[in-house]
Amino acid sequence: MAKNRVRRRITALAGSLAMVALTLGFATGPAAAAPPPPVNYVALGDSYTAGTGAGGSVRTAVCWQSDGGYVDLVDASQRVDLVANAACHGAILAFDPLNPSPFYNGAPTVAEQIAALALSRDLSGETDLVSITAGAIDAGSLLALQACSTPNTQLCAATVAGIIQNLGSLEAALELTYQSIQAAAPNATIVVMGYPRLFDPSQGDIVIGGVTVVPVENQIAVNTAVDALNATIAKAVAESGTNAVFVDVTKRFLGHAVNSDNPWIVLDLTHPLADSNFHPNDAGHQAYASALLSAVKPAKLVKQ
Repeated sequence: MAKNRVRRRITALAGSLAMVALTLGFATGPAAAAPPPPVNYVALGDSYTAGTGAGGSVRTAVCWQSDGGYVDLVDASQRVDLVANAACHGAILAFDPLNPSPFYNGAPTVAEQIAALALSRDLSGETDLVSITAGAIDAGSLLALQACSTPNTQLCAATVAGIIQNLGSLEAALELTYQSIQAAAPNATIVVMGYPRLFDPSQGDIVIGGVTVVPVENQIAVNTAVDALNATIAKAVAESGTNAVFVDVTKRFLGHAVNSDNPWIVLDLTHPLADSNFHPNDAGHQAYASALLSAVKPAKLVKQ
């Protein structure tokens, strides 16, 4: 019995000491680490980064953006703080007045976006993360879609062949773009997002009212052009000498092309000229956001 009373006294004493330690703020284990601060995030580029497809279907401003795009979804993460999104629908890489691009529509170019962000200090040594989509318009995506969204397979094939042949000059322009971003934001990780294949040829010809609009051959040609563009972007990233990483979204979009049963890409055949056509819908932008966050894991980005 005496031994039991001693044990009870020791147990009670230990409990009292533990309560005192907790009251005074002493912990027996290591203190919980404070969560890392959110990373400073800047986005720029073309319509995919501007959110086209997630909002309205028609352009409403010179630099048109739509709410709910992948940039907004990434910003909703507790690990990310969006400082600025300068992306514009229809933005090309740069404008040369001596050799003007036929695709220039007045929207601020990517080069102009970078310059403006650097001037405002939104893009600076404090920037941790940058995302960009760019190059599709410069490559001739509009020409390819116009030529291939017809029953004319020869015109489509010739247009795609010409686009692929000229991708070498695009690669050099992309390298310069990534280098310009890194010069303005030397500590940033630059996430360069690729483009999804637009069609699923296994679904057969796209037909409206008994008329073939996009035959399988043209679908294959467009997808080939997208693959070649993504390879060019990936090569430019690898050879740019920057902190850029390429994120390929092709696998994420498998089974979700414009002509699939569950499309993640917009195609309104009743309004073939809608600006939102061939852009990610809400699910597509969610796929982009997931791809970005999985690729860089913002919580692991080192704050400078």
